[in-house]
Amino acid sequence: MPREDYSPCVLVDTADLPEDEWLEWRKKGIGGSDAAAILGISPFATARDLYYDKLNILPFEENDDNWVQKQIGHLLEDLVAQIFHKKTGYKIYQVKKMFQHPVHTFMLADVDYFVELPDGATAILEIKTTNYNAKDHWWQDGEKTIPINYEAQGRHYMCVMNIDRVFYCCLYGNNFDEVIIRDIQRDYDYEDELIALEKDFWINNIQAKKEPPYVEDGELILTSVKNHIGSADLNAAEVVLTFPLANCVLRFTELQAQKKLADAQSKQLESEMKRLQGKIVAKMGKSCTAQCSIGSDNFTVTYKPSSKPGINKDNLIRLQAQHPDIYNEYVSETVTRRFYVKKSLEGAA
Repeated sequence: MPREDYSPCVLVDTADLPEDEWLEWRKKGIGGSDAAAILGISPFATARDLYYDKLNILPFEENDDNWVQKQIGHLLEDLVAQIFHKKTGYKIYQVKKMFQHPVHTFMLADVDYFVELPDGATAILEIKTTNYNAKDHWWQDGEKTIPINYEAQGRHYMCVMNIDRVFYCCLYGNNFDEVIIRDIQRDYDYEDELIALEKDFWINNIQAKKEPPYVEDGELILTSVKNHIGSADLNAAEVVLTFPLANCVLRFTELQAQKKLADAQSKQLESEMKRLQGKIVAKMGKSCTAQCSIGSDNFTVTYKPSSKPGINKDNLIRLQAQHPDIYNEYVSETVTRRFYVKKSLEGAA
């Protein structure tokens, strides 16, 4: 349904703004890339990570393994925008300002590009890059789609800017044709829910200085906790878990038992698969491929050699003993914390 017309406010000009100052301005509200974390659909961050970042408790930094991809995305932004322009014929331009919603002032927008459409309307262009395998995230059950975290980002921008359309251009290869172009129209029902959730987070978490609960994927939560708490302290006092975390312990042990049973079944299946594999490769001998047909189904079997460099435990000990300088320079130690739950014996103190 139509809404009252409005124009966004300009919070700050970003044309010559140093990155550290730009990051501080971002903490004055909720940006488009923050929306997915608040909705619990971000593959990168929890709502608590965002909370820590906004209040300068702990800056959110994505996994160091991802730094190359982030740099590639930044360096290729202008190139991908030009590909979009050549593919669509639409005029694109940048406005280097950080915008603010005139009513919901906690909502901010720092838009990659704007698009001038043939009918005179303005759209938003979001630039993305990914690898060849991850391009499948732009399809679901064979249908074209947009990753849900990117959709939340685009809808946040439409709300702040009062613009009705967002384009996405994602480069997944190294040539002109290896790009994905999608677009979505404004959805006011989605927008109303987004505003409500962002407002709740801003008022009841950020302004109230109250940590949001962990509700996300387990790996994300564990990474967040590790980043916030840091290394273990063997001398720290024991913690007593009460309701509802005591129930979490009980449920964990129930799932642990179910997994043990499933693992046993999986081992049986793996053993049978290995037995069948052994029969097949015995027949193949030195050959790396085989073919067979069963009814109308045709199968290709491959059994090709592969290798990767490595060092076994004995050679690692020998390296440490004979070349300690080289060992200390190139061998690093990874510290992990093992989570284990066992039920205490009946009658134990």
